[in-house]
Amino acid sequence: MDRAARKLYRQLHATCARHRLLEDGDRVMVAVSGGKDSYTLLTLLDEHARRSPLALEIVAVHLDQGQPGYDGRPLVEWLRARGGRFEILREDTYSVVTDKLPEGSTYCSLCARLRRGILYSAAERLGCTKIALGHHRDDALETFLMNLLFSGKLQAMPPRYRTNCDRFDVIRPLIECAEAQIEAHAAAAGYPILPCDLCGSQPGLKRDAMAELLSELEGRFGGDVRPVMARALANVRAGHLLDAELAEVWAGRPAHVRPDPEPLDRPVHARALPVIVG
Repeated sequence: MDRAARKLYRQLHATCARHRLLEDGDRVMVAVSGGKDSYTLLTLLDEHARRSPLALEIVAVHLDQGQPGYDGRPLVEWLRARGGRFEILREDTYSVVTDKLPEGSTYCSLCARLRRGILYSAAERLGCTKIALGHHRDDALETFLMNLLFSGKLQAMPPRYRTNCDRFDVIRPLIECAEAQIEAHAAAAGYPILPCDLCGSQPGLKRDAMAELLSELEGRFGGDVRPVMARALANVRAGHLLDAELAEVWAGRPAHVRPDPEPLDRPVHARALPVIVG
């Protein structure tokens, strides 16, 4: 592995252990879009399956969404050379999205919903217990900022969640990995990247603006902005927010969860006597 891949693997291994993303006997479907993130995820999970004492099976699944000019042959050749199990699906979601939404609309939400439903059906047919997505640390931070600035809620991306249909766990093993390291690894590995002519081709997206904002903050305050913000997502102080329901749940938390500090002896303050009385 190249230097960036070694760093990414160590982080992925730590994330999987900390959040219990993988269990013995898991069959994991890796959603491979053809971008740098999903190639990296598949490569690292293959390595993890080889090293882990757990019995893990990795299945790569790629969805051809019928985009104009799509050519998935380089991806298929790469998957064949990889040697593991894979499937290529085809559903023309491109026409559905462009027909349903007026010109100038953001495609991402509808495109993601359609793609998610197809992948869930494939995972059920394949008998998969987990679906692995390639979201990384920067995706989580951009999502956090979008929700904060445009939706009025504190929400990012969890490393693991149960689908609404209660059939699978969706996991994000790269969620604590920096995008810059993924880019460095992808360049060294020479992955055959497939361009996105749907969401990835639209200008002026809010997510792109959030990425620019993070870069501006790093330019102004230094390169620790992203890692510090990521640590904040795992270091929530529920008692210092304004959500009444959260405060109620936090007050009833188990004693071992961030126990309250022992009360200090009453400090001696100044007598605070008035100098003027009205």
